[in-house]
Amino acid sequence: MPQTHEVTNQAPPLTGHDVAADAALIEGLHRQGAGWSEDSLHTLGKLAGTEHTQELGRLANENEPVLRTHDRYGNRIDEVEFHPAWHELMDTAVSHGLHAAPWRDDRPGAHVARAAKLYVWGQVEAGHICPISMTYAVVPALRANPALAAVYEPLLAAREYDFGLRAPAGKRGLIAGMSMTEKQGGSDVRTNTTRAVPAGGEDGTYTLTGHKWFTSAPMSDLFLTLAQAPGGISCFLLPRVLPDGTRNRIQLQRLKDKLGNRSNASAEIEYDGALGYLVGEEGRGVRTIIDMVNLTRLDCVLGTATAMRAGLIRAVHHTAHRSAFGAPLIDQPLMRNVLSDLAVESEAATTVAFRLAGATDRAARGDASEESFRRLALAVTKYWVCKRGPVHAAEALECLGGNGYIEESGMPRLYREAPLLSVWEGSGNVSALDALRAMARQPDSVEAFFAEIDLAAGADRRLDASVAELKKELGDLTDLEFRTRRIVESMALVLQGSLLVQYGSPAADAFCASRLGGDHGRAFGTLPAGTDTAPLIDRARHLL
Repeated sequence: MPQTHEVTNQAPPLTGHDVAADAALIEGLHRQGAGWSEDSLHTLGKLAGTEHTQELGRLANENEPVLRTHDRYGNRIDEVEFHPAWHELMDTAVSHGLHAAPWRDDRPGAHVARAAKLYVWGQVEAGHICPISMTYAVVPALRANPALAAVYEPLLAAREYDFGLRAPAGKRGLIAGMSMTEKQGGSDVRTNTTRAVPAGGEDGTYTLTGHKWFTSAPMSDLFLTLAQAPGGISCFLLPRVLPDGTRNRIQLQRLKDKLGNRSNASAEIEYDGALGYLVGEEGRGVRTIIDMVNLTRLDCVLGTATAMRAGLIRAVHHTAHRSAFGAPLIDQPLMRNVLSDLAVESEAATTVAFRLAGATDRAARGDASEESFRRLALAVTKYWVCKRGPVHAAEALECLGGNGYIEESGMPRLYREAPLLSVWEGSGNVSALDALRAMARQPDSVEAFFAEIDLAAGADRRLDASVAELKKELGDLTDLEFRTRRIVESMALVLQGSLLVQYGSPAADAFCASRLGGDHGRAFGTLPAGTDTAPLIDRARHLL
């Protein structure tokens, strides 16, 4: 038999490296006050780069969760079964504090340290990050009911993953979910029809009846949800298991068949007189739960930056080991343009994500100016960075040619995942309009935003010109809502450009020339002639 299957000119598996060996990440970690966590970050990064961990990500995605509504005798059980790989990923994430641990850690930079670990571990497998993110985000909202917070916050922040249906107060650690949207309203949660009726007891409980179109991570221990109470739309905490050990009347109707995020269960559920605890005041449910939404929006930005980094590294790895037309792909001029452009986008996303994580950390410690900055900058960045995720994933996939279209490369999973983070927590229009709302209602957020931008004033003429044009655009109130996307895109770009210039990033000049200077085509790989590609590619290549 002829030797037809000698394998040559193929990239080896991308394993055995430290995922945290990322210059932009480490610089952001120190810049935003969490340098003290670098050693533990590298520990997690080395674990994330192992062959075993990479295999866990594959197994969790290929063995999707299964809904079991009834047992063999016809009793409702409403259980979701997961592959052991999912649980191992969750256990690592919780034990390393990627969930609510920062709320019990008073060290400056705790939220930044957590963001860095999310960025590293999320490159293994994106789906299980959803319940981790919601557990992080639930805490500020829960504090609107101090009695509930006193019981549950320590368990939410505990570094123990304790899966299973038991009364939450008796578990070693808790995971939280969110159940907001309904089929008739989506992001317009004020149209929710789920009803909450006071139960009449001394504990201030309510009974909830209604249908929820999307419930993320339905196997969680606790959920925040919105329902119409006598005083208007209100926020409630619902446990899956009641304090007496009986199951709350939360019925799982079906799991959603999603484009991506396959390892994570998302469900339609029915509240059939489910018991809930009021969080905050009646009629102020949206205001109460928005604290949670703002934190999950931060994680959408972090998740997109994470995916961009993962796509970039895979593209660089492949092209470094693949030759065509007599030379390694990575050394060929046009491919270097593409890789450098992907690197610029990735570094810009990472840099702004960690600036926002730093603002979140400082705002949580009472810094009002940082909270003002975060209010507008997060809406702006969530819109733009998450919009760039899918096109970045598509170009990174293409760097692998036909190999990138094959499931075993991991690129299709990355590509399917990318659009979700733009949809989650308010799709593009919702995020853009939220930025417009912040500018109209909170002028201090506009001042804080431009104060940040102005820190780079005079350092780059292209940036200065773009800021001037943006201010002119904001001064024109004609058809303002119609132009919102264009305005918010410009705001996001000048913010990214300003940060890269301020911090002296190797990507700053290429970013300003291409994203702000107008010397850029409509596809990746159209950086202007003369761009120094070596430092851009080397920052992505040195760990391989």
